[in-house]
Parts: sequence; C-alpha cells; structure tokens
Amino acid sequence: MSKKYTFYPGCSSKSSSAHLEKSLRAVAPKVGIELEEIDDWNCCGTSVGHITAGHLPNAALSGRNLALAQEMSGNDVLTACAACYIHTHEANEHIREDEKFKANVNEALGAAGKSYDGSLHVRHVCEVLVNDVGMDAVKEQVTNPLAGLKVAGWVGCQTLRPFAHTERGGAYDTYDQPEFLDSFIEACGAEAVPFKNKTSCCGGSIAVISPDKSLGLMKTILDEAKEQGADCVTTPCPLCQQNLEMYQPLINQTFGTDFNIPVVFYSQLMAVAFGMKSDEAALNQHLIPPTKLAGMAK
Repeated sequence: MSKKYTFYPGCSSKSSSAHLEKSLRAVAPKVGIELEEIDDWNCCGTSVGHITAGHLPNAALSGRNLALAQEMSGNDVLTACAACYIHTHEANEHIREDEKFKANVNEALGAAGKSYDGSLHVRHVCEVLVNDVGMDAVKEQVTNPLAGLKVAGWVGCQTLRPFAHTERGGAYDTYDQPEFLDSFIEACGAEAVPFKNKTSCCGGSIAVISPDKSLGLMKTILDEAKEQGADCVTTPCPLCQQNLEMYQPLINQTFGTDFNIPVVFYSQLMAVAFGMKSDEAALNQHLIPPTKLAGMAK
C-alpha cells in the first residue's frame, strides 16, 4: 500500500544532482512512496539566503513552498536534499512555535497572496525510508543483490544535524554514529565497509567558493575509503556527492594522490539492487563512472 507525500525536490535535484531525483523517483513506487511535486516551488535559499538576506527573508522562501504544499494537501512534505531539509524544516518549526515569527512570515507571503499556518510536517527521505518504509520492505524489493560490492557509507554532516535525533525529526538515528546508511547498503546486498569518517564535513559550499580550504577535508574522506577497499562511496547529500566527485582531480594534483573513486547516491544502489537498468539508476550522469556498480545493472 502506497503513501502520498508532497515532494519538494530543490534546485540541486534539477541540475547538478539530477541523478538523485531520477533514481529516487525510480525506487520510490517500489517501496510504497508516492511523490506529488509542489507546483511552482522556489529555492529554499540555503546558506546564501542567510548570508545576503537574513533569517526572516530566508524563512519566507521556505514559507512560500510550504504555503503551496498546504494548498495541495495536508500530506507530509518530503525532500531528499540535506540543505533543503535543514532550511525548510527549521523554518517550519520556527513558524509553528513562534506566533510573532509566523505573523511576520505571513506578512511577507501576503504580498503574493499566500499564507501558511504551520500545520505541515517536513521530513527527509532517509527518515521516511527508516520509519515509514523499513528495511524489511526495502529488502523485499531486492532482486539483484549487490554481492561483492564494497561501499563506504558517507552520511556527511548535514543530513542528521540538527534534527535527526529529535521527535519532530523522526528520531531515526544519532548524530555521531549513524547506522541508517549502512543499513541501506546491506539491504541492497552490498558490503558496508567500516568508515569512521561517515559524518565528516567536505567543506560544503565553502568548497565551491574556496576549494583550497576544503581539499584536505575531502582527502581525509577519500583516504579512508581507499584504505577500506571501497568500490564506491555512497551519500544522501547532493553537495557532498558533487564535491567529493568533482574535486578528486584537483586533490590528486595538490597532494600527489591517485583517487578515482565513484561517489553515488543510496537511491542509485537501491535502483540497481531492485533490478533496474543503468540508465534508470542514472549511473550515466557521473564524472567518475561507477563502473562496477553499472556492471551489476540488468
């Protein structure tokens, strides 16, 4: 039996991380997740909104998306992007808990003929997979186990912080020693290699602005993945995926390393394990081809 969620894809899922959305949309129906995309959604503002505008204007961006979602239905709002989740969930909770702040947001929304009452619940796809779907249901869909594939599960620093260990965040894992990504890997039949750096930061948006300040952080993550013999790294975060894949040539040039490690999304692992073809899993959209995983696709 499927359950409907209002889906907020976010900007990255339509551009640099299109392979996340494509693979997620492929696997979602298999595990009973029905995605209804918000019509005419806008950027959540992410860190740029805080830098250039401040908290209220940034919250108004998320408020508009939530107002549109509320007009659609009362279903939970679901997003797959760590940054989108942090900003949308935070804005939603602030609106729910602070009547004055809600009034200020609604004053801004009123200029566009919108309003939002704080009644929705913003959730991350990973939390829904853990709490609503469950690993047994994921395993039931596996027809092509990824036996022999060694995967380093790199959660990154945003997906779990600051909400995952809270009631409204689903309380689905801990900040420092998360297990959910390893559970996803193992449910797909692959081996989750030991990975101490699973919540290490890649530098986030700083890597885009000043990569020299973040290359060392990413090298640490890649060093351990290589030491553990990982065939690929998997992550739920669009910016983590982009940074760790895109900067490997520069890291090699800077540090004299020879990294060439594919970085894939957990939903791509699931797509292949569910018996889907390489293009359905969007494995053709990588800068570093995940050759071994693609070879396992039907």
